[in-house]
Amino acid sequence: MIKTILVAFLSFTSLIAMAQNVSAKNVLEKAIDYHDPNDNWQLFNDKFTVEMTTPNSAKRTSHISINLPAEFFEVEATKDTITTTYTLSKKTCEMHYNGKLLDSIAAKEKKMSCDRALLYKNYYTYLYGLPMKLNDPGTNLNDKVEKKTFKGKDYLVLKITYDESVGSDVWYFYFDPITYAMEIYQFFKTDDNGNEKPDSGEYILLSDETIVYDIKMPKVRAWYYNKGDKYLGTDSLIED
Repeated sequence: MIKTILVAFLSFTSLIAMAQNVSAKNVLEKAIDYHDPNDNWQLFNDKFTVEMTTPNSAKRTSHISINLPAEFFEVEATKDTITTTYTLSKKTCEMHYNGKLLDSIAAKEKKMSCDRALLYKNYYTYLYGLPMKLNDPGTNLNDKVEKKTFKGKDYLVLKITYDESVGSDVWYFYFDPITYAMEIYQFFKTDDNGNEKPDSGEYILLSDETIVYDIKMPKVRAWYYNKGDKYLGTDSLIED
């Protein structure tokens, strides 16, 4: 028992020392080097499939195509008997419902829009482009490296805020202190004064890894509310 406590204490003190001696920029660089060692994200041109499962709901399977140099994005999502497709190619936008091309009036009737297409593009390129996306303009990296224990494991944690034009949420990214693999991220909403609302937001547990375009991506993302640890759902990268 004493030996176990001693090992835990030494591990924690080592983490504190590491957090004090490494800069936030250095942690981010090491994390990006782990996930994208060949700097492939900026040239990303590939497809992947995400299966989303949520309690008391049918699964949703999304086939996603991203070509960053060509400014192309497409997501084809199927849930039950409905398939919707959003395609953005530079400044053009197309929407299909069960294979049928929609005009703006028909799209509105189906509750589809180009604004939603852009939302999906930003969502998927952000989450699957992490941690590389933390170098994007408008992203503000806090200078301090925090040390936190989450569900029994110690992490180096980076705090991220965004310019007002980008977003108001406060994000925290948890990295393994040895490998610098990204294993958790978490966000909180803010009030009118920019202060975090502690009972708001969600945390996402990342597990397993798969290689897409020579980038190490989390294979499984499990989403929970910060308040009460309520489970929301899981996104999983699957083989086509």
